[in-house]
Amino acid sequence: MDSNSILEEIKNQNRFVYKKFFEDTYKELVHYANSYLFDQSWSEDIVQEVFIHIWEKADTLQVKTSLKGYLYAMVRNRCLNFLKTLKITDDAKALDMQSMISSDYNLEFFSDEDLKIIHHQLLKAVEGLPSKMQQIVKMRFIENYKYVDIAEELGVSVNTVKTQLQRAKSKIAQQMAIIIALLIAQ
Repeated sequence: MDSNSILEEIKNQNRFVYKKFFEDTYKELVHYANSYLFDQSWSEDIVQEVFIHIWEKADTLQVKTSLKGYLYAMVRNRCLNFLKTLKITDDAKALDMQSMISSDYNLEFFSDEDLKIIHHQLLKAVEGLPSKMQQIVKMRFIENYKYVDIAEELGVSVNTVKTQLQRAKSKIAQQMAIIIALLIAQ
């Protein structure tokens, strides 16, 4: 069942579809929330709140992408809002940034000022990509779409998505290596 069908069924108060959708996505959303909050209980609470919101407000939701992408964005936003209430901020956007480059660099040794520079340069590198590649990168790393969802949304094959992401990562890595080397050399 595609996102639009699921949302339609939820709007029609179809508890079976809602329950199935919940069961299919709950664990991965809790895992995602936990990457922000580092607390299982809080993560579960936030994801449950999101699902309650979906059920209660289904008839007024304006989902422009996929329902799953919409859920990920809601979970991320609620996690960040929750962290703000605890007076924990991510001014350097290190949480978003780490998802893009964490496999290549260890960012914990950089100062907050250096993280801001790295983040700014990372955004510039992404903005410098060709438009379709840039869109795929943003959908994957910022909106947390899966390869299949990106392919479906853009009308391309999964292999095209993977190829574009690999090329983007290579281009970004080249630029980021220079920036990080300069920061380390300071």
